[in-house]
Amino acid sequence: MKLSENFFYTLREDVKDEESVSGNLLVKSGMFKKVGNGIYMKLPLGQKVVENVKNIIRECMNETGAKEVTMPMLLPIELFQKSGRYEAFGPSIFKLNDRYNRPYVLGPTHEEFFVLAATMKSHSYKDFPYTLYQIGNKYRDEVRPRLGLIRTREFTMKDAYSFDINQEESDKSYQKQFDAYNKICKKVGLNYVVVRADTGVMGGLLSEEFQAITDTGEDILVLCDNCNYSSNIEVSRCIDKEIDKEPKQKLEKVYTPNAGTIEEISKFLGKPKDKFVKTLIYKINNDFYACLVPGDREINETKLAKLLKAQEINLAEAEDVMRITKANVGFAGPIGLNIPVIMDSAIKYMSNFIVGANETDYHYTNVNIEDFKVEIIDDIKNVKEGDKCPNCQGHLIFKKGIEVGNTFKLGTKYSESLGLNYLDENNELKPVVMGCYGIGVERIVAAVVEQNNDEKGIIWPMSIAPYKVGIVLIDSKDTKQLETANNLYNTLNSMGIETILDDRKERPGVKFNDMDLIGIPIRITVGKKVNDNLVELKRRTEKENIDISIEKIIENIEKMCK
Repeated sequence: MKLSENFFYTLREDVKDEESVSGNLLVKSGMFKKVGNGIYMKLPLGQKVVENVKNIIRECMNETGAKEVTMPMLLPIELFQKSGRYEAFGPSIFKLNDRYNRPYVLGPTHEEFFVLAATMKSHSYKDFPYTLYQIGNKYRDEVRPRLGLIRTREFTMKDAYSFDINQEESDKSYQKQFDAYNKICKKVGLNYVVVRADTGVMGGLLSEEFQAITDTGEDILVLCDNCNYSSNIEVSRCIDKEIDKEPKQKLEKVYTPNAGTIEEISKFLGKPKDKFVKTLIYKINNDFYACLVPGDREINETKLAKLLKAQEINLAEAEDVMRITKANVGFAGPIGLNIPVIMDSAIKYMSNFIVGANETDYHYTNVNIEDFKVEIIDDIKNVKEGDKCPNCQGHLIFKKGIEVGNTFKLGTKYSESLGLNYLDENNELKPVVMGCYGIGVERIVAAVVEQNNDEKGIIWPMSIAPYKVGIVLIDSKDTKQLETANNLYNTLNSMGIETILDDRKERPGVKFNDMDLIGIPIRITVGKKVNDNLVELKRRTEKENIDISIEKIIENIEKMCK
């Protein structure tokens, strides 16, 4: 691509409404353009990066034997209702009606429709195994699109689905896709980790996330400093400390004016946070529950939702809390409440702790679990850094991550609800066992940029860079410089090494800055040194240029690209 003849622009200033490094750089470099909240257009350079990522994904998927299909984005609503997921998606699904007032949705995901396709083939045990995939757009009405391309309302996803006769065979298909995802992440140049995760609205037996490690990540990754334990904080199990209880002391109500938070009451009574128990009122599936965790911990809503098989979980509104506790917000406690109490398992080992008294400006001290009724005791808290690893004697550490891929063992969740069955060797009807595998294309692009940038701009890995080589022509009026630049440009492109030529009538500094901003891995500068038969060669990751003879530059570039 010659820049003088193509659609190319960059911005000189940072983008004001982009809160992530990747969002800023991808818009600033002219690769993407934000057109609405969580909606971006792909411009020529960005389109090339996206296509390079897609090609890597497609190559790795085809190697597993998976077959590519194209699913519609406009979907009849009936299948989502039949599988029970229409309610699970709730307001995050885009809905519309056609001219006959028939309801449709813009595809948020396609499990049900891959099952529909599978019913055309899956009749006998002899029809298995097989895997289908697509690379297409998805639409989700995110409450708060944010972090550039990391959380958007329209995005490109590769989703694949494996179909097998039993769980053992499905596990083999799962492993193929799991290995392919590792290969994809390595080929695009990600620093990543695989963590156990919540199955969410997908359901099924197992979910594993491929998380790119970055400071901008939305997810908290829990890792062990001693073993290979890795988990999303949503599902990371807590190991409670079993300690000897203190002798039980007399329950006492104390006056605690204007102390409605753990910090305030801790300061007022001069007690550490781990001597308190927080009581939070939740509305879960339209019922209210009092949920208890130690004062120095936070409730894990994912664990809580799974415990109660909840479709919807929210903190209760202030007026509901005041009605239930008969006190201002901040003074809730388990003693005397007329709603079910769910207690975190760590509280079993606590004694003489402090809780709200369900009376404004009052708390109970010296509380023990015998003083109130508990419906459920379970692990409902988040782990903290430094906690013991569930697998060994090591300690847990936190990192942030961007989820770029997710693999699921779905079991028979969708085949049973949608009637996907086959006849086995004994002519008995059995449900098909499924796996599901998703990977986000733009999320990969954003994660790579988050991990590979400097003060000058993007540093693309060679595998997904829009162009491998950038040639900067210093003086387009100099005949020898122009001829040399064009010869290098034509030769490299004829060899399959995608090359960009900056032949614009711009100052050299502008050209160098743009080449750094858009992140081209290798730069050739064609200037006055051509009179000495030399050009300058520079890697994007290095600070210094080196002089190389014109005869040897192609050989050097070929080696660097390999």
